Amino acid sequence: MTRYGYPGASTPRDEGRGAAVFALARAWAAGIVVLLVTEYLQTTLVNDHLATSTNLETFNGRLMLIHLPNAVCIALATWAAGRSHREPFRDSKPQHTLAVFTVGIAAQALNMLLQWQDLEAEGILMSNAVLVVGVVSGYAAERLQDD
Repeated sequence: MTRYGYPGASTPRDEGRGAAVFALARAWAAGIVVLLVTEYLQTTLVNDHLATSTNLETFNGRLMLIHLPNAVCIALATWAAGRSHREPFRDSKPQHTLAVFTVGIAAQALNMLLQWQDLEAEGILMSNAVLVVGVVSGYAAERLQDD
């Protein structure tokens, strides 16, 4: 079968006006599901068992138990969103970038909004660094699979 639906097709099938929005929504939904599942696993496996107050006293402890697992969660969500964004819309750089990066950025914005009064300078800087590392890693992994 060809890319356009049936053998011998020379033009793309007619995509409705909402097809691009639906492709974005599908990518975002995949990213959100992966982010929720990985964050749940991080909370239940890492935070509940390893993140004691003594382990979180040092910067290295917070880095290993909070920030790096968060970066992995965001990277996996970014990768899933990118893989779920379908052809022919993934060929458009602006649409694909929007599909890939929105979940991580929206999660970061929501996190900052909900925890604004409790944040300190280190938390703001590290969570933004985690966001950048996560989305760039997830995007790179997704693009490497295309090539």
